[in-house]
Amino acid sequence: MIKLLQTSWERLALYLPVILMGAIAFGTYWLVRSTPMLIPPEQTSPIRHEPDYFMHQFSVKTFDDAGRLNREVRGVEARHFPDTDTMEIDRVHIRFFNEAGRLTTATASRAVTSNEASEVQLIGNARVVSESVVDKSGRVLPRLEFLGEFLHAFVDTERIQSHMPVELIRGQDRFTADTLDFDNRNRVMQLSGQVKGVFMPEQ
Repeated sequence: MIKLLQTSWERLALYLPVILMGAIAFGTYWLVRSTPMLIPPEQTSPIRHEPDYFMHQFSVKTFDDAGRLNREVRGVEARHFPDTDTMEIDRVHIRFFNEAGRLTTATASRAVTSNEASEVQLIGNARVVSESVVDKSGRVLPRLEFLGEFLHAFVDTERIQSHMPVELIRGQDRFTADTLDFDNRNRVMQLSGQVKGVFMPEQ
């Protein structure tokens, strides 16, 4: 009898690890099945190119530290797009005074501007005019006028670019070109493509 019990105990000890591993596996399986599933995090929807506010028949003015008018932006309607932080303006009219007090105006059927209007893309009947002014050396800087279907104006750096045909009127002189890159501060103008110019004699 004792020998039989001893044999049974040896057999049980032999299979005990297998039995324990099976019990642990079953317990783990039951625990996983009983644990409630975590709610997956909500996926963030991509930001759409849709306006978050509008302005109608508006005028926005900014002034320098001395209280002088620095910039004015007017339009029939404006739409702000938060994904690009830009404004689309219908029938835009912009006035800007540089450090020397020279007035530049920009108009177009439509414009896309940065939020602070330091960069403006003029689209459709685009026109930029810098009025004549006398510089610090006493030299008269002639009136400049840019015309085209697209003009890209960088207000703070006084630069105008276009990848489309443009017309430039400088005083009595006229130029046409396929592209334009004009740097007013450094007084450098690059015209490329089919460039034509008409120079009028000084009176």
